[in-house]
Amino acid sequence: MKLKQTIKYSLITFTLLSSVSAFAEVAVVVNSGNSAALSQDDVSKVFLGKNKSLTPVMTQGGPADEFIEKVLARSPSQYKAYWAKLAFTGGGRPPKTDNAASVLSEVASNPDAIGVVDSGAVNGDVKVLFTL
Repeated sequence: MKLKQTIKYSLITFTLLSSVSAFAEVAVVVNSGNSAALSQDDVSKVFLGKNKSLTPVMTQGGPADEFIEKVLARSPSQYKAYWAKLAFTGGGRPPKTDNAASVLSEVASNPDAIGVVDSGAVNGDVKVLFTL
């Protein structure tokens, strides 16, 4: 009986922890010295290569996927296909992807960078434009 209870509580704990990570916020960040006020539409244009005024970088996986779906209105596979087509025709290269620490470091050190990270990773070295 104890084994069944242990398994049951383990499954409940796993489910709760999984749901918490599903509700993690995504933060769009810029260099702390950047005074630009960018809307989600402006940010979308940067990450789609339509506005080249900023250098986009994003984390790999969850936060980036959520950003792609909510801000860029595409699935991650549609986003990859979009950039593959642009790269093939010489229209540009997709945003660099890396881990959260590297994205934050890039944005903190480059006044023209904009990044997408999990909001829990944000530190005082960058400015949050908005969260999702």
